[in-house]
Amino acid sequence: MRLHVTGDVSSLLPGIQALQSNLGFELSEEGISVQVEQAEGKLFVKWEQGKGLIRYAEPIHFFRALSLLMERIQENVEGITEEEPQFTYNGTMLDASRNAVPNLHMMKQTLCAMALMGLNGLMLYTEDTYEIKERPYFGYMRGRYTAAELREIDEYAAQFGIEVIPCIQTLGHLAQALKWDPMLELRDTEDVLLAHCEDTYVLIEQMFKAVSESVRSKRIHIGMDEAFGLGLGRYMIKNGFRERFDIMNEHLAKVLELTKKYGLEPMMWSDMYFHLLMKDGGHYYDGEVDFTEEVVSQIPKGVRFVYWDYYHNDQAFYEDFIDKHRQLGSEPVFAGGIWTWGSISPNYGKTWENTEPALLACKAKGVKEVFATAWGDNGQETNLMMTLLGLQLFAEHGYTSGEVDENRLKERFRTCTGQSFDDYWQLTYMDETPGVTKNNMHSSNSSKFLLWQDTLIGLFDKHLEGELEKSLPEHYKQLADRMAAAEAKADGDHKLVFSLYAKLAAALSEKATLGIQVTRAYQADNKDTLRRLAECSIPLVHSLVDATRKAHRKLWMATCKPFGWEVLDIRYGGVLSRLQSAEDRLLDYVEGHVDRLEELEAERLPFKYLSPPEEHIIAQGTFYHRIVTGAVLSAT
Repeated sequence: MRLHVTGDVSSLLPGIQALQSNLGFELSEEGISVQVEQAEGKLFVKWEQGKGLIRYAEPIHFFRALSLLMERIQENVEGITEEEPQFTYNGTMLDASRNAVPNLHMMKQTLCAMALMGLNGLMLYTEDTYEIKERPYFGYMRGRYTAAELREIDEYAAQFGIEVIPCIQTLGHLAQALKWDPMLELRDTEDVLLAHCEDTYVLIEQMFKAVSESVRSKRIHIGMDEAFGLGLGRYMIKNGFRERFDIMNEHLAKVLELTKKYGLEPMMWSDMYFHLLMKDGGHYYDGEVDFTEEVVSQIPKGVRFVYWDYYHNDQAFYEDFIDKHRQLGSEPVFAGGIWTWGSISPNYGKTWENTEPALLACKAKGVKEVFATAWGDNGQETNLMMTLLGLQLFAEHGYTSGEVDENRLKERFRTCTGQSFDDYWQLTYMDETPGVTKNNMHSSNSSKFLLWQDTLIGLFDKHLEGELEKSLPEHYKQLADRMAAAEAKADGDHKLVFSLYAKLAAALSEKATLGIQVTRAYQADNKDTLRRLAECSIPLVHSLVDATRKAHRKLWMATCKPFGWEVLDIRYGGVLSRLQSAEDRLLDYVEGHVDRLEELEAERLPFKYLSPPEEHIIAQGTFYHRIVTGAVLSAT
């Protein structure tokens, strides 16, 4: 298809050209006439009598409008589309600090999809994964972004009107930077910077200089969340105990002096002030907060607070917490979540359940800036391409005053990504299995613990006894078939996504109950069954897990820098090695080389004693080192 775009489009032309292949058109003076006008007000699209008209206020509105117009042209549906943007800033924060650093190819294809969705904000969460020339160990061997790479991302985003905001840490969450010898003197605790230390502020100034030279935005996210060890480590040794509220205020004041020096407009996560001012010292969302006028007056001014919340499905709760954040003295930014963390597959059900009321609350309370976080805790086992489905939800809320129409959202996902919404939604059933209620609100993560758990140790086997022994293998077998069908329809990197999950589901269909079969056969002293398991079942599982590893590696290398993959290679290698050991141990027993297998005689207990098997969840194992062994795998 050819388009002839007229009007003052010189500033939009690079972005239009970048999106030609996504929307299936090329620019030509002999193409369909599309008149473009910039004006305040609603986004306006008209397709009538073979001609198009787009009226837009901000560049990002134009690119969404372009995708809306292309839908009408391709479907030959005349008419008018009007949309009123609900937010002035709407986008995503991608975690680039949990081993997977998205490469330039992935960032550019994500930005193209965001442009068509109408999302105008991108944050890259970089704890130490950006370059500071004076600090060679900062992000060492972690795939850190160079200044040139950040500038290229920023330039590419700018052609669509997408603002790239640095998202760093200036207090906590810096364990990866502080683990190196040259940084030890800057430690308070393992992951918290030493406040009131002159060299700490030298480092923070270097941070600001590095990121401010790499992007055009003057806004910056300075982090400061979950710094629970503040003032309780080397700081207390040096200064004695002090109220952490006072330490926090003094540190923030010094950091704000530096943002002012570089002309930056800071925002920060709000949770530490909630934590420090809880009357019972409780959790972020619990208890009564002492936001009196006297207390709030002590908090340094000049920073906006970001209210992060991905855990609630009650609109009234979100509205209440928006009001609490306004008591801090600034207009809050809201950060929701696309559940890409805690498992090896996304939890779209929980994403939908919690995002819908959150964004409805933001619209009801007049919050104008929102973004979707996509964390990668415990090694980024879930690729960040899985954020696209959730980003479409944020986008549609951004142009709809009330609730979002599900069918329309599916159509928009097809336009913006070229992929099937329903195919991507199938990924949520890697964890939303039999035994788990709809939308998996309690974050059962069987795709993770069934893959990594050991065949001879079986820390989760107790949770699989009974009906699940029959239903789980069949569930994953059917899911593998659906994933293979999705792979056949997908293209580009999306094909790699479905290839991974088709192979993972196939592996889990055989591995899920392997440990139970081995244990039962041993306890029954059924040596024929043990031999069959050792010579047939275990080698099959070995080959399926290795195929999963190779598919996972292919997706990682296509979308991320190679650094960090070694962690997943080690995890997969551990599974493969232990499967070989299981085969050897069983055959040693069957052939009389050993007279017992102590591992299989140990009683199987629930993984979490306080959370026995229930209807709504099978089990949850968040951390690899806890899933794989009852022994010591960490440094202590």
